[in-house]
Amino acid sequence: MELHLHQTHHTIGDFAKIVDYLQDQCCTPLPGLHLLPELFLTGYPLQDLCLQKPFIKNYQETLANINQWSVDYFRGENIAFLMGGLKYTFDPSGLPRAIENVIYLLQPGLELQAIYSKRLLPNYDIFDEEKYFSPGHASRCFTFQGKNIGLLICEDMWTSSFHQHDPVKEFARDIVKTKKSIDLVINLSASPYYLDKQKNRIARGMEISHLLKAPFAYVNRVGGEDEILFDGASFIVQGEEILVQGQSFRAEIISTTVPIKKPSEQALLGNHHEDLTQDPANTWEGLFSPNFSYAHQLPTLPDLTDEKCASLIQALGFGMQEYATKTGFNKFLIALSGGIDSALVVALVKLSLRPGQSLECLYMPSKFSAQISHDLSAEMCQKIQVPLKVFPIKFLHSTVNIAFQEAFGEQMHGLTDENIQSRLRGALLYGRSNQTGRMVFNTSNKSELAVGYSTQYGDSVGALSVLGDLYKTEVISLCRYINKYHENIIPQLIIDRPPSAELREQQEDAQSLPPYARLDAILEGILSYRLTLQEIVAMGFESTEVEKIYGLYQKSEYKRTQFCPILKVKTKSFGFGYRVPIAKKLT
Repeated sequence: MELHLHQTHHTIGDFAKIVDYLQDQCCTPLPGLHLLPELFLTGYPLQDLCLQKPFIKNYQETLANINQWSVDYFRGENIAFLMGGLKYTFDPSGLPRAIENVIYLLQPGLELQAIYSKRLLPNYDIFDEEKYFSPGHASRCFTFQGKNIGLLICEDMWTSSFHQHDPVKEFARDIVKTKKSIDLVINLSASPYYLDKQKNRIARGMEISHLLKAPFAYVNRVGGEDEILFDGASFIVQGEEILVQGQSFRAEIISTTVPIKKPSEQALLGNHHEDLTQDPANTWEGLFSPNFSYAHQLPTLPDLTDEKCASLIQALGFGMQEYATKTGFNKFLIALSGGIDSALVVALVKLSLRPGQSLECLYMPSKFSAQISHDLSAEMCQKIQVPLKVFPIKFLHSTVNIAFQEAFGEQMHGLTDENIQSRLRGALLYGRSNQTGRMVFNTSNKSELAVGYSTQYGDSVGALSVLGDLYKTEVISLCRYINKYHENIIPQLIIDRPPSAELREQQEDAQSLPPYARLDAILEGILSYRLTLQEIVAMGFESTEVEKIYGLYQKSEYKRTQFCPILKVKTKSFGFGYRVPIAKKLT
């Protein structure tokens, strides 16, 4: 069978471009079965947009236009398009009574026909589909060119203890019951990226192919939707063989001929009891199985291999460009401090710049800033040919101190004095942003976000967080990888020098926080693997240290709630999929 996987890239709700794409593909259609992603006709995720009357009106008009065009103009033989969309059911007042996430069939001369409704609606992490959609109630096969094709939408291919149904296993039982094989299984997805996810997708696809004795075709969308990244990487597997695989973060059409082999009756009616078992790693629960390295005395985060670093750099660069393009910016601004976090953000943005875009860095030393911080910042900017503006804050800091004392009869000291420096920098940074029309990238990392090691309205400002899903130890690994493959664009001393906020004399992060290797492992246990304090202590960490870190984590919720969007590259991240009350009893 001829298969065409359309790895599409469209902005949510851009109905005109979505229809243009569909019409372009149908003007000179390639024969065979065309697969387009989940909710291709709308974009994903929609959130409350799918409940708003203007969106619903435009969408319904789009469906009507496609239907009219299909009946009057769409020509082709031996061709079919399967694509994701919404199916609305309205009450007498015209309000949506039910919304289904469906697969539409488009064939020449016929109107769109909804032939399958998504059965498993994810309702965890970034997903809240049960809030908006009604589930389908039956598995469905579609017949094309005499072939029996099993239909799945995204989550339908996965299994979990909290799902009441398992569409894949139901297909397997139907095969045994009816003695009728499935010739091909397809999955239309809008599956967000996270590091190593493609391995899980392919492993699960191979499981399904083995179980149903048929090729498995998976098509995924491309796009950056605020924090969420969709990487494409569509594929077809047959048994343990990958027949074809699409590129990551790039729109394309993957066309191939898939051999359809009729399984023997013995294979069809084989021991499906054993076949129904599944690798626990390919379940939702498997995402939260602890994954630490034990190469050292205490558990640490797994090392980032070159392959993983390359994937992260590609994902972060894509996410930055998507956010900037869709919000209308082509000029960028970063506060460069001479530290490793801001240096990495500068490197990532520089590596992702497109023609017509520009980057500027702003260095704002205080009286506590070391000369080497300026020298390293200047060295990096000179090496990558990015302009560096210098705006010292020591005089502003002194003026604010004097005014504070005159107003309140006391001097600023301690944390108050440290935070005012950071907030002065934030104000100047956004003053420069307003003056030049540049978008500000935030430079905080996940370790700092987790324990509140940042100043609200100070170094936490920015339109988008590039490193908010990377721990400090991972920041270091990415810097080393970039230097290895990009001519040492980050001065080595930036990587090697002890981290410091430079807000008081001789300040270093180690005075306030444990070493980052220990801190990051403890935080990952709390955040991603939902381990209790006792379980983390049992791994070898000191109880007082674990309790201190957990206390900082709990008390800094108010900062994270007001933080900017974070590019999500891990299974569990702060931001869109992380919702915790600010006002609560601390344990």
